[in-house]
Amino acid sequence: MGDLNANNPVKVSGPSIGGFVARNFDGYFSAKLSYNFGIISAADSNSSSPQFRARNLSFTTTLSEVSVIGAFNFMKYIPEISLNKFSPYMFFGFAAVNYNPTTVYKGQTYNLRGLETEGQKKPYATTAFSFPYGAGFKYNIFGAFTLGYEIGYRNPNTDYLDDVAGVYPAKNKLQSPLAQALSDRSGEKTGVYIGSPGTQRGDGNPRDTYFFTQITISYTFLTQKCYFQ
Repeated sequence: MGDLNANNPVKVSGPSIGGFVARNFDGYFSAKLSYNFGIISAADSNSSSPQFRARNLSFTTTLSEVSVIGAFNFMKYIPEISLNKFSPYMFFGFAAVNYNPTTVYKGQTYNLRGLETEGQKKPYATTAFSFPYGAGFKYNIFGAFTLGYEIGYRNPNTDYLDDVAGVYPAKNKLQSPLAQALSDRSGEKTGVYIGSPGTQRGDGNPRDTYFFTQITISYTFLTQKCYFQ
């Protein structure tokens, strides 16, 4: 969710892939270090809102995230050992994400951060931080293998995952004709530009939100401690 998607908290806009290593302390608690790479994107031209279509902004952002997650199983779960073959779980943690918004203009892809399309005094940060939270379900498919499904949300400390946050700047505050063109794209098809300086460009929410929804498969290395729990 962000300035180009203000209402749909489960809108999937791109693929992701990742991996993790976890330490199971017992059948209930675990901690994991994970890496996820994903792509999010949106285009006002595809919106059902006339206001969004008139604004005509678009973006594609790559997300490269490292996180440390603590998880709690609602049922005691150790593959091959515990009586439970499955368990729902919840998790909470800390994450750092590197993000890079781009857009396509006249057939060319441009990095938006350095263009400072809202008249920023300097480019916004390349990395943001968040506290991931979510829930999932795991099932012991055979042996020490576990199949899982989870969804986890992030509320990073940035509103620029989509390069849109505040208001339209005065054109003379932008560094180049390219920045001027990508700051206000409303008139590309109609010739009528709506981005008057100081008028709303973003949705006013101070943060963007993204989530990963994933199918996971993992192998648990069983130890003597597991067998005697």
